[in-house]
Formats: sequence, C-alpha cells, structure tokens
Amino acid sequence: MRIGQGYDAHRFKPNRRLVIGGVEIPHERGLAAHSDGDVLIHAICDALLGAAALGDIGQHFPDSDPAYADIDSRLLLKHVCSLLKDKGLSVGNIDATVVAQRPRLAPHLAQMCRNLATDIDIAEDRLNLKATTTEGMGFAGREEGIEAHAVVLLRQNA
Repeated sequence: MRIGQGYDAHRFKPNRRLVIGGVEIPHERGLAAHSDGDVLIHAICDALLGAAALGDIGQHFPDSDPAYADIDSRLLLKHVCSLLKDKGLSVGNIDATVVAQRPRLAPHLAQMCRNLATDIDIAEDRLNLKATTTEGMGFAGREEGIEAHAVVLLRQNA
C-alpha cells in the first residue's frame, strides 16, 4: 500500500466560474488559476501522484503550457488515473477536505463525490469529502481564496 497527501489553494478572482469537485457553484467570484482552478481535484491529483511517486501536478500539467489554459480539471484527474493504471496501482480510498468561508459547499458535496468517483472509477463509498470553514481565520477565513487537502491510499494490483 502507498499513502499520498495533496494540498492546493487558489485566491478568488472576479469574472470567473467557481468550480470545485467538477461542480460549478454559484458565487460572485471564481478561483484564479491557469486551469479551471478546481482546488479539490488539484489536491487529489497531487495526493495520487505523490502516493505513486510520480511527482506533482505542476510537473505533469505546467502552467506555462497553453494547452492547459482553462482546462477542465476533471480531464487532468482522468489522466493522472491513467498513469496509476499504467503503474499497476488502484485507489483504495480518498479522504479530502475543502476549506472555504463562503460559499457553503455542503449542498454540493454529493455531486462532487459522484463526479470524482466516476472519474477515478471507484465506488462512492471509497471517497469521503468534507467542507469546513476557519471561523474567519487565515486567508480562507478572510474570503481571499479556497484551499483543499487530500489523503489517498493506493494499492498495488495483483
């Protein structure tokens, strides 16, 4: 078994869509990023890549490459999963947390879970998503941006 952890954070930016876990969430600002800025998927990708000893998301999808401008992060996740498959690895489980003061994410967690389970090709009961605030502390609490943390367990296929 292999364990990986991932983290991502993006600041808010006006006139952008807010996408988390592949779900477009109504909000007055989106997240600044080269891609769609999906912090949850980026953290999960980094955790998966780390557990597989395959580097990090920036190595695979550099923000200097115009091919990834505004790309749907679900496509990045699917590519990462294909790299795992090539190495004979499968996902045991994923536990992830999104930290945001606003907007409220709880109403969207079930759809995020469905999206991610589909893209990773795992049962939904092997994926746990949580949303929390920092009660006004730090950059997320001041509503400057959103962050996400992820932990994954990979198994070597027999």
